[in-house]
Amino acid sequence: MKSAITVSLVSQAKGGPFVFWEGLENAFQTASELGFDAIEIFPESADSFQVEEVQALCERFNLEVAAVGTGAGMVIQKLHLTSADATIRSKAMEFIKEIITVAAKLNSPAIIGSMQGKFEGDVTKGQALEYLKSALNDLGEYAKSQGQVLLYEPLNRYETNLLNRLDETVAFLKELETDHVKILADLYHENIEERNLAEAIVEAGDSIGHVHFADSNRHAIGYGHTEIEPIINALKQINYQGYLSAEIIPLPNSFQAAKQTIESFQKVV
Repeated sequence: MKSAITVSLVSQAKGGPFVFWEGLENAFQTASELGFDAIEIFPESADSFQVEEVQALCERFNLEVAAVGTGAGMVIQKLHLTSADATIRSKAMEFIKEIITVAAKLNSPAIIGSMQGKFEGDVTKGQALEYLKSALNDLGEYAKSQGQVLLYEPLNRYETNLLNRLDETVAFLKELETDHVKILADLYHENIEERNLAEAIVEAGDSIGHVHFADSNRHAIGYGHTEIEPIINALKQINYQGYLSAEIIPLPNSFQAAKQTIESFQKVV
């Protein structure tokens, strides 16, 4: 398993669960100095940063890009995949495909979290899940054409009413025609939803393609009450080789949150 830390380039999301906020170079330099393996990037859009700049920073600081988030499509443009408005759904697809394209150039997958949306108003849960299924089939195949998988993140009940637990997400993904969608298991969300997180990870097995390394309070591991050792043992049991990426609230500050994360990672991994 490898370590990663998050950087947000979205001013509208200030205060959200991302560790670094002061630009890419600052994030890369600090992450490198602390001993991380990779950076996870949350950009405003696909054209809001230069691929060549990120590639140069990766080479300069000997880091990889773990993943690229799409959530700004929701935060800034209010786009999501389960809207009652077909135009909004279409624009959401276009936004995500553009992120997938850029992420693939950085040899990394794209993440769908908040852009999945929720069912509300005239859209029933069944209809929303059909919209989501259609979108993931299309986007999964597009990611495949770019040499990547697509990461889908089940969120907790307070953020979406679609899919919350790992087992129901595994079942949903098995219904897809594409085989290029993997689960992003966020420990913060799953601490809310799972009866036993370690058991849920073992049952999900190789459906898991990425992990967000966050404590029960969405702070750095070690700042909450998550028992991380059983979770790491579960990930080892399923032979998980991917990233543990800290999408967390940067408290008491960005540097200390990052430092606590890497120390916790080194202790248990």
